[in-house]
Amino acid sequence: MVSAHAERLRWHTAAQLLTVMRDAPGITRAAAAARLGIGSGSASELTARLRKAHLVDEVRAPAQGRGRPTAVLAAHPEGPLIAAADLGVAGWRLAIAGVDGRPEIVAHDEYAGHELSAALAGMSRAIGAAHRRHADRLAALSVSVAGTVSDARLVQFTARGSRDVDLAVLTAKIPRRVAVLLGNDATLAGLAEARTGAARDVTTALHLMVAQGIGGALVVNGEPVAGGHGAAGEYGHVPFGDPGLRCPCGARGCWDLTVDGRALAHHLGDRAPTDPIGYVHDLAARRDELSRSAFRKVAASLGRGIGALVNLHDPEAVTLGGVAALLRAQATGAFDDAFRDALMAFRKASPPPVRDALHGEDGPLQGAVLAGLDHVTTPDALAAWVGRRRA
Repeated sequence: MVSAHAERLRWHTAAQLLTVMRDAPGITRAAAAARLGIGSGSASELTARLRKAHLVDEVRAPAQGRGRPTAVLAAHPEGPLIAAADLGVAGWRLAIAGVDGRPEIVAHDEYAGHELSAALAGMSRAIGAAHRRHADRLAALSVSVAGTVSDARLVQFTARGSRDVDLAVLTAKIPRRVAVLLGNDATLAGLAEARTGAARDVTTALHLMVAQGIGGALVVNGEPVAGGHGAAGEYGHVPFGDPGLRCPCGARGCWDLTVDGRALAHHLGDRAPTDPIGYVHDLAARRDELSRSAFRKVAASLGRGIGALVNLHDPEAVTLGGVAALLRAQATGAFDDAFRDALMAFRKASPPPVRDALHGEDGPLQGAVLAGLDHVTTPDALAAWVGRRRA
């Protein structure tokens, strides 16, 4: 009988191969073997074992001119799946992804102006339907939320003024064997950019995302710095803003209030929008001077704060997610001037590049997929998957 330790070692290289597949979609077996430092014989044996375990398949790549079609590694059509949910400020989405990390949206809804409890109930029904459809293949539920996560709890959902939100309803229709993970949207977006996005070429990256307010993550070697309770990255609640303004979080002077759609509305004398993301997009379509002036003020606040965080964290690159890239694009000069003015003198000659996020507003969902796959493709988890299939 094979010991648990020996079984885990047996699946160590398999877990590495699945990571390579996620990082390099459409990779061939030979290229994956080169990355892992194994020979062609070992790669063939490994691929055959993973195909038998319903983890990996080889499929023909799209034709590119003459020659023999290339076979690339792909998720097995009967392999484990991740349900990834994104609870945003004005709506939610549910996606299903295989071990290759490619999500497919299966349900979505908007809830601006509606009760959060109704939105959670709708998500729960969609999650239950996904489980019924995929049965034993569903290995984990990974949830991204636009709020503060501490000790795996949603302690503050500022988009709806809610605190200590009970998310148990989301798991009511799935069995206990399905792993459940919870993460902040900006943190997960930072994970996605570091692994498969605009920061994949650096080891230390700062990701900032604007939705309702601003959050982010410092990502080192592909892992977000989580803090003692998992609540790191609440950059919107550092006092870079107006100390005369009280934030829904309970603090005064939060940067949150100066860098999003609510800030634009404030400068224009409009009511605070229920959908601050949509408000930014709508305002960007206007070309009047009042709108341009509002964008300059918000872009300057964004650039100034990012400069301060560069001084704090010393990242090799900064990525902008959500509508942060759009805010910068509407007033590039104001952003650049404020960013540079905030940098310490020794940084001004070669500041880190500030890049638009590759995943854009899909970053939180993509990050939720990656976090879920991190959990279910460990050597122990792969051994457990095979054990369930044999049972």
